[in-house]
Amino acid sequence: MESKSKQAVVLLSGGMDSCVTAAVARERHGAGNVAALHAGYGQRTQAREYRAFEEIADFYGIRERLVVQLDHFRAIGGSALTDRRITVPEDELDAPGAHGKIPVTYVPFRNAHFLSVAVSWAEAIGAEAVYIGAVAEDSSGYPDCRPEYYRAFQELVRAGTRPETSITIMTPVITLKKREIIRRGVELGAPLHLTWSCYQSEDAACGACDSCLLRLRAFAEAEVVDPISYRRTAAAKS
Repeated sequence: MESKSKQAVVLLSGGMDSCVTAAVARERHGAGNVAALHAGYGQRTQAREYRAFEEIADFYGIRERLVVQLDHFRAIGGSALTDRRITVPEDELDAPGAHGKIPVTYVPFRNAHFLSVAVSWAEAIGAEAVYIGAVAEDSSGYPDCRPEYYRAFQELVRAGTRPETSITIMTPVITLKKREIIRRGVELGAPLHLTWSCYQSEDAACGACDSCLLRLRAFAEAEVVDPISYRRTAAAKS
């Protein structure tokens, strides 16, 4: 039997993976025991992702919410998501040499910052788990989405919190393909129509960045209709 008494903190970006992760946390801990954390970091679609966060949290009836702004990422730069001088690549998901190469949309060591805030909050409110929607199998190849990264961070949590604190880092979708995440979301009744994945547009998704292409491909492979609008979808057929 899974516990429905202890609280969990869910990192909820507003994207598809975090939405399904929130659904998993809700199923395991109960509707009233999920706290949602959203971190803005100066990304191009910050306002749209925040809107998705609020709408998903409303859908799940999550009352306890924390929104933080990590503006130092914009000052640090080094990523196309936070530095507008760096172009977001389009139609390069299957480009020669793309596999194994970390893309310019990687935000240096970003997830450590997110997890640090989440663990701090979890310890303060007495939560037993922190959920993050990291995906290793079918993603853009970001190094801070690998299982070994979270195993190492778990040890950091044990070493850096009070002796009586017990917080587990939960990555329920990390080994799933994107199509499997969609299917799991459908099973759980996750509001995929409220999610936002595009790296560079806030009205209609561009349909050309890596995140849009991964999403379009995943919905096609899952044989589920993607409920959001795109400016273009031709590239997803490649």
